[in-house]
Amino acid sequence: MPGSALKSVARRLIFQNAPRIFLISLIYVTLTALVSWLAVRLPGSISMSGINSRLASGEIPSLAILYSDFRPIGVFLALLMFMLQPFLDVGFMSICLKVKREVVTDIKDLFNGFIFFIKVLTIFLITTIYIFLWSLLLIIPGIIAAYRYRQAYYILIDDPRKSALQCISESALIINGRKLDLFIIDISFIGWFALDIIVYLLIPLPFAIPVVSIWLSLYLGLTRAAFYEDLISGAAV
Repeated sequence: MPGSALKSVARRLIFQNAPRIFLISLIYVTLTALVSWLAVRLPGSISMSGINSRLASGEIPSLAILYSDFRPIGVFLALLMFMLQPFLDVGFMSICLKVKREVVTDIKDLFNGFIFFIKVLTIFLITTIYIFLWSLLLIIPGIIAAYRYRQAYYILIDDPRKSALQCISESALIINGRKLDLFIIDISFIGWFALDIIVYLLIPLPFAIPVVSIWLSLYLGLTRAAFYEDLISGAAV
């Protein structure tokens, strides 16, 4: 199914499930923004403002200054917040998949990622390492690797009995020959991402929640869920 058709399906599902689906997206976007906000504002968190001001003035920070700005507790807190994101993403992905399949969903499904805590964490760590290692060669192999493992979370959602490695391996298998299709779909959302950034810069809201993100998260999430459905239907033929 072409990307335009998948996006059309996503739009139809959004309006069919409004306004409840917008509330779920608002909560997801708020939680995501809150995690990012806390990562740099908790006591002892990384102080980028100090580094930026010194660099802007032409000063090259010494190791002592860097240590004062990048405190160990700050690095730990930032990493902790950063690692919460995959669990929220998996919860939102599970909701989008349910909506695509016309299965009743609930706001509490946003936290489904924590049900598979170890497996989600394992997939996140392994794929991050794989992508990093491929990126050491060139940026293109790193991007290809990122697309290769993108379906691992969906596979886990579909069958939680599978191991993290199984999900990663199956993702690479079912996406074979379709990575470019997914890339083109992602590229087609560039205009929405640009609008999202513009609105964020012009109308800053508490916790930096861009208004457009509420729509964009749904539109993108449901399109990707529809793409996954198209993948597995093709794999089953």
